[in-house]
Amino acid sequence: MSALTPKERIQKLFRKEAIDTMPIFSGMGMVTIQAIQEMGIRFASVHTSAANLAGSARTTAKMFGFDAAIVPYDMCTIPEALGRGISLYADSAEDILYPTVPSKWATLDEVDVNDDFLNSGRMPLVDDAFQILKSETNENLGLGAWVLGPFTMAGQVIELDILLKGVKKDKERVEAFLGKMTELVIKAAVHYESLGVDYITIREMGSGTDLLSPRMWKTLIGPNLTKVFDAIRIPTVNHICDSTDMIIEMMNECGAEALSVDQKNNVVETRKKVGDDVLIFGNFDPYGTLVQMDASEVEAVIKKCIDDGVDAVWPGCDLWPDVKKENVEAYVNAIGKYGREATPAVGRL
Repeated sequence: MSALTPKERIQKLFRKEAIDTMPIFSGMGMVTIQAIQEMGIRFASVHTSAANLAGSARTTAKMFGFDAAIVPYDMCTIPEALGRGISLYADSAEDILYPTVPSKWATLDEVDVNDDFLNSGRMPLVDDAFQILKSETNENLGLGAWVLGPFTMAGQVIELDILLKGVKKDKERVEAFLGKMTELVIKAAVHYESLGVDYITIREMGSGTDLLSPRMWKTLIGPNLTKVFDAIRIPTVNHICDSTDMIIEMMNECGAEALSVDQKNNVVETRKKVGDDVLIFGNFDPYGTLVQMDASEVEAVIKKCIDDGVDAVWPGCDLWPDVKKENVEAYVNAIGKYGREATPAVGRL
């Protein structure tokens, strides 16, 4: 039997159909400095050129044998389109600096959501990058998109302490604001769906129990995430960083096809809580494993993820671009070595 293409492998994984081997992919940025250097460009230029954005994603995937390309890389595309500006650090001597939002709304009274944000800022550039990846990717890669979750998106355009303090003192207006953010996230995700991506990750990164109590998560986060996942028709991933052990069952109730967790999650316990029929992606520390470790240590990290019961080995966040080439190769080789066995939710051909 011939091997599946990367796209087929990912599509079947989300349908929980038998596959030949575990795909090597993520729902977050996977660009590497090695690919950028091969292209002869600077890191800052990938954020302002559709060709560079698409090319760096495609080159990284081809260089290391990833099964998918994922764009964009920075969290500022939508905040910028909402009028909050952008700091690109194009003239900095530093090799790797991600764009940041220079100006957030100071109060809820200042919030003014631009209904035409999809056509503002760099949003059309991201669209063009997706179209380039779809038309020029000969390797039949999977194509992933991501959008920040409503609460995390809110934290990009207004200071989070305003929201957290307002939950008690100004509950109605905070809930209304998060409702606007939910509508915005849905609009962006549905738009990416219309561009033909294969899956979408909703990154509600700042809502783990390091910051929010399970009780607050249930009332402030869960209902809005459920609305987002209900609106998307292609496969979705519910990703939350930091501690998620106490909210994993509520995460599962939000309706995404898969759950993505980072290294703070106890996957063995998570698997017991949600059962073998739920897709779980995770859960290695990308910086510690691919930047700081010796390459000889990487295989054990990846094997533990698989042994603990993930259906796909995912980094807990974006890959830091300045990875060690030999560490990424060890990561890919380890999935190739141990990923041919069936996982709890997905069989093998």
